[in-house]
Amino acid sequence: MKAMFLWWSLAILLLILIFASALELEMLDYKSEHFTCSKGLSNCTVKAGAVVLIPKCPVDDMGLKVQPVLCCRQGTACRPCLHIHLDIQLRNHQTASYVNVCYNVPELEIDICKILEFTVILAALDGQATSKQAWLSLLLKDNAVSFNSQVTVYVCSNHSKVVLPSVDEVCSSAAQGVVEECDGHSLRRMLTCSVPSFSTLIDQESHEVRLQVNTADDSPYPLEMCLQHEDNGVCRTCKESTVPLHSVTPCMCFQVWWNKGDERSHRSISCPFRNHSELLQRNVWENVSVSVVQGQMNNGGAMLSWNLTAPCRVEAEVWPCQKEKGLDMDRCTELVAFRQRLSDDIWRENSRGHWLMPGVFEDVVLGLDLCVMVKVNGKNSELGPFCPIDSSWWHWRWSLLVLLSLMLAVLAAICLYFLHGKLKRWAWEWYQEECGRLANRGHIVLLSPPNVDGSVSELVCELGSSLCAQGFSVSVDLWSRAELCSLGALPWLHSQLQHLDSQGVRAILVLTQAAWERTEDWVRQWDQQGQQGKNIVQGVEKEEGGEEVEGEDKGLLQGLYSPYADVFSAALSCIKADHKLGCAGERFLLVHFEAHSAKPPSSERGLPELFQGLPMFHLPSQSQGLLAELAMGPTGPEAGIGGHRV
Repeated sequence: MKAMFLWWSLAILLLILIFASALELEMLDYKSEHFTCSKGLSNCTVKAGAVVLIPKCPVDDMGLKVQPVLCCRQGTACRPCLHIHLDIQLRNHQTASYVNVCYNVPELEIDICKILEFTVILAALDGQATSKQAWLSLLLKDNAVSFNSQVTVYVCSNHSKVVLPSVDEVCSSAAQGVVEECDGHSLRRMLTCSVPSFSTLIDQESHEVRLQVNTADDSPYPLEMCLQHEDNGVCRTCKESTVPLHSVTPCMCFQVWWNKGDERSHRSISCPFRNHSELLQRNVWENVSVSVVQGQMNNGGAMLSWNLTAPCRVEAEVWPCQKEKGLDMDRCTELVAFRQRLSDDIWRENSRGHWLMPGVFEDVVLGLDLCVMVKVNGKNSELGPFCPIDSSWWHWRWSLLVLLSLMLAVLAAICLYFLHGKLKRWAWEWYQEECGRLANRGHIVLLSPPNVDGSVSELVCELGSSLCAQGFSVSVDLWSRAELCSLGALPWLHSQLQHLDSQGVRAILVLTQAAWERTEDWVRQWDQQGQQGKNIVQGVEKEEGGEEVEGEDKGLLQGLYSPYADVFSAALSCIKADHKLGCAGERFLLVHFEAHSAKPPSSERGLPELFQGLPMFHLPSQSQGLLAELAMGPTGPEAGIGGHRV
């Protein structure tokens, strides 16, 4: 009996020693990602790579080994990392090659890949003419690789899953003095040994599951909880203590802990719905989805790739099928020899907390209406068919959207065309009302030059708007074409100038090369008329005084006015008449836009005689002088300030 007891004691002691030695991780000195190759390989480098759905493998892999180790700096400040060892077999006449190494950490929710590049030295591979064996070694350090995390490494067709030991396990070994997380570990264990206890209750009436924490577990720290799917899923923080019943699945687990400001606080973990699998399995089946995409392989063959997503990892079979046309569109005939059974090793968790299984059917026949069917263990009926998105439907949808946009644009253009006149009249009435509201500084008549071009007309309109904004009542011949057509040039101008006694009207003429030449022609024709021109002036004076020109003189006046039947020619007649009376400078002044030359190149003389004695302002440099002249009025003591008499 004593011998038996001694034997069992030795066996237990041996198991403890074996277990303790298993927890002691190998410590390696680490400065950067270290990639080494076997004899016969050179130029071994590592760089970041991209995730490829179906990666090419230019070498034949013979074995993959992944081992967690401690990466240290001079024996201290150790952190967890992975030592990846890959045995490969080179192909014939291969001189340069690479291997794509990818790894997945559930906390990252994405895959990370590294490309191991190397050059083959054929002469260094002794006596191996057709089969050349070598090995690659990578020391991988990533902040996402931490204690108690699960890492899956993929290389070509091989994959290896490694679970790193927890902080408690590492700190209880000989590594306690060199691992940063082990500082104060014993004290934290004393302070964090208590965990809250909780239970779950399925409420069929409210269709929800309630988490009930034991009130006897009193703690000064706030309570935290998180929810995860499967034991190794990412636990996502949840604020509510209830979960809708339709989202509860058999693989759902909860973690509850007291938040003491330490990520390694001890947690209470429970997966309470595994005994209710039959009741909640329907929630898994109803949330199984498959996305399907048709593509092309590197050799030119057709393939059908798919991604199956479910709240829990399921045992299932998938196969491609050809969808029937006509009335029986739900029928999908299986393609023989393509059925696949889902493996339990390559499930990956997505950002929503669901599990994803990728796959592909290679060398399928092009031109068929292919879909994917799924048969989940435990469910009597099949799921599907799941088909690729019809690109023609999207094309038709976008075409319809573009067509509707064009129709709306054409309709808006037609409405604007018919409403253009009304909008213009409304805008003019509003502008007149605004100018009338601000018209407390006198009335101004702005006259554009003859043969006005687009750039000059814009400057004239801009000047009129600026004067109106300064509080003047402004009339511009370019804005009054309707009145000009109905009244005529001279009557319209006289109707604008007749407010002189009441508002102090000033008339502004814009001087350009065309205005200069028209004025010279007008003066030359005036000189040729002789005494008849004097009768014209007398007729203008009488018309301004309110008397009507009668008989023979009226006919002569109308006949002589035909060359000047526009506003500018009418203004020249008024200036000539005011010159005779000695008051031309009181009503008329000139402005010249500096962006346009006023004097014609062919003119050798100075300013036309008709304009001499009128105030003249160069814009925009003398804008303030023009405003002062208009504000003071022609009889003020500073008439002509900022400009000059010509």
